[in-house]
Amino acid sequence: MSLRVLIVDDEPLARGRLRALLEAEPDVAIIGACDDGREALQIVRQDSPDVIFLDVRMPEMDGFAFLESLPAESRPLVIIVTGHKKYAAQAFEVHAVDFLLKPFDRERLRMTLRRARERIQTARQSEIHKALSAMRQRFTSSPEVVDRISIKSNGRILFLKLDEIDWIGAADNYAEFHTGQSTHLLLSTLTALEARLPTARFVRISRCAIINASRVKELRLDRPGRCTVVLHGGTELVVSSAYRRTLDQLLRK
Repeated sequence: MSLRVLIVDDEPLARGRLRALLEAEPDVAIIGACDDGREALQIVRQDSPDVIFLDVRMPEMDGFAFLESLPAESRPLVIIVTGHKKYAAQAFEVHAVDFLLKPFDRERLRMTLRRARERIQTARQSEIHKALSAMRQRFTSSPEVVDRISIKSNGRILFLKLDEIDWIGAADNYAEFHTGQSTHLLLSTLTALEARLPTARFVRISRCAIINASRVKELRLDRPGRCTVVLHGGTELVVSSAYRRTLDQLLRK
C-alpha cells in the first residue's frame, strides 16, 4: 500500500532528516514538506494526503491548532513528531496514529508506517462493508425490480448486470452466479433471489438452480419426464419436474 505523506515541521534539520528517511521507503510518496500550519492547510485541501507527520511547536499556528482547523470527517491520519514528551497525552486525545519523540531511528519510523497502513486498511474495509451492507439491505428489503447484483469480491464491490448472468446455483448458504467462465458468490438463498429477480427473464428450474431464459440454447428430453436445459455456454442443467411447467410457460412467452 502506497502512502501519500505530508511533512509539517518548522525545524529545517528535522524536516530534512524525516524527508530523507521517508524517501528511503519504497511505498511512501512525499507530496509536500512545509514549516507552518497555514501552508499545510492549503496542501491538505488541495492534495488530500493519507498521512501527516506533524510537529507540535510551530510559529503562527501550532500543530494542535492546525488539526482543529481540519474537518474531522476528512482529516488524514496524523503522526505527532516532537522533541517534548509532555505532548504525548494531547497527541492521543486528537486520535494520532503514533507519537514520535525526536530523535528516532529508521526502525521506529517503520513501525509507525506499519501502524498507519493498518489503520488505513481497516478504514477501507469498514467502508466497503458499510457500502455492501447498504446495498444488500436495499436488495433484500426493497420491492423494486433490480437491474444488477452487487457482490463483494477481493476487497471490491462487483456489480453484475442481469444480462451477464447465465445461471445461479445454490452453494450451501451462498448463491453462486455463473457469468461466462467466471463465478461469484453472494450470501443469499435462491428463494430470496427468486423473489427479487424479474420473472420475465429468470426462472427456477430446480431447488438448486435459477436460469436466465435468454441464455437457453435448447431443451433436451432425455427420457419421459426428464428434461435438460442446455445454455449457450454449453452448461447442462436438469429441470426438476416440480418446475417444468413454469419453464415451459416462460419459454413460450
